[in-house]
Amino acid sequence: MKTVTELAQQIADQELEACCEWLDERAVLNGATALRIIRRPKPPSLKEQAIDALHGIHDQGPTPEQVVTIRRALEQLND
Repeated sequence: MKTVTELAQQIADQELEACCEWLDERAVLNGATALRIIRRPKPPSLKEQAIDALHGIHDQGPTPEQVVTIRRALEQLND
């Protein structure tokens, strides 16, 4: 049985697909692709998060959250 959140996500995904089909039918150049990217952005990767954390420690020392993010990213690297 689906949770309310899962059901809401399914309905939202159906609406997005309907909008994308509408754009495709009207030959809107890259409209469906752009809409999907904007409405369903991918969360940043751990690598991107670590890079952002490094940029954030330029003026001050790192926060505990930044240290954890950078450590997690480094632990995933092969030796």
